[in-house]
Amino acid sequence: MDPEILLRLTVPHDDINGVLASVPRGDARRELERHVTAFTGAMGRPGQRFDIPEEAVEEYGPYFYVHVYLETLPHARAYHRERGVPDEVSWATLRDLGRHMAVHRRRHDAPGLNAPWWPQLHFRGMLYQLGRLQFERAELGETIAAGITGLPHRAGDPVLSVHIPDFLGPMSPQACDDSFARAKAFFAEHFPHEEHSLAVCFSWLLDRQLGAYLPGSNIAAFQERFREAYSVPGNGLIPFVYGRDLPPDELPRRTALEKVVADHLAGGGSWHLTAGYAPL
Repeated sequence: MDPEILLRLTVPHDDINGVLASVPRGDARRELERHVTAFTGAMGRPGQRFDIPEEAVEEYGPYFYVHVYLETLPHARAYHRERGVPDEVSWATLRDLGRHMAVHRRRHDAPGLNAPWWPQLHFRGMLYQLGRLQFERAELGETIAAGITGLPHRAGDPVLSVHIPDFLGPMSPQACDDSFARAKAFFAEHFPHEEHSLAVCFSWLLDRQLGAYLPGSNIAAFQERFREAYSVPGNGLIPFVYGRDLPPDELPRRTALEKVVADHLAGGGSWHLTAGYAPL
């Protein structure tokens, strides 16, 4: 394995030797090939996500799924070339693998891959990094479709699902404007057979309580892009805000966002995951 490829995928320097020393063999190799076959067989096909049994990490080591994606890499690159995806977008998308390794180390202080099922979207040609934001080719789900008003959309229609990655600086209105503009042009050029006229987002960042607490913030501006379809209770924002999962009574208050999150919970409040939609 070429260490330069690992560097190009932004694999953290602390992990490179571990990855090079843990190439799967025997049963681990057969399990790896099973995943690669599934991913490549569904290359570019929306509406399908594969379960990733995390027990394989316990059995085959923390870098097992890193190797699965490294083996899928040539197929992902070939698919990008077939669709005419520019090299800079291709590599910007695929190097999210290293970012998720960095997120895992920050959250757990140990080597591994955070949410090992997630990079399948990048490596199956479903998700693309376009500036500050990521956009996933997806199908409109029934729950969010039921919450859309005033727009002619049905469950199963093609949509772009918006994701906000860590470690890429502020999500300023200008940066988000640029990403949305790039996405509209990118998918029209490289996936002209799919009509993407709607963006959706399911995130703790769309909880309107945050916008009320932080008027004028980047979070409030991001929320204004979307209409709310539905909202469900869930304090899943804690590892995103604090870098790891912590008990509510141990949350620090180092930034304005941290203070808002901690004080709201301390006062008996709860947070929500919100699904939003926006015409493109």
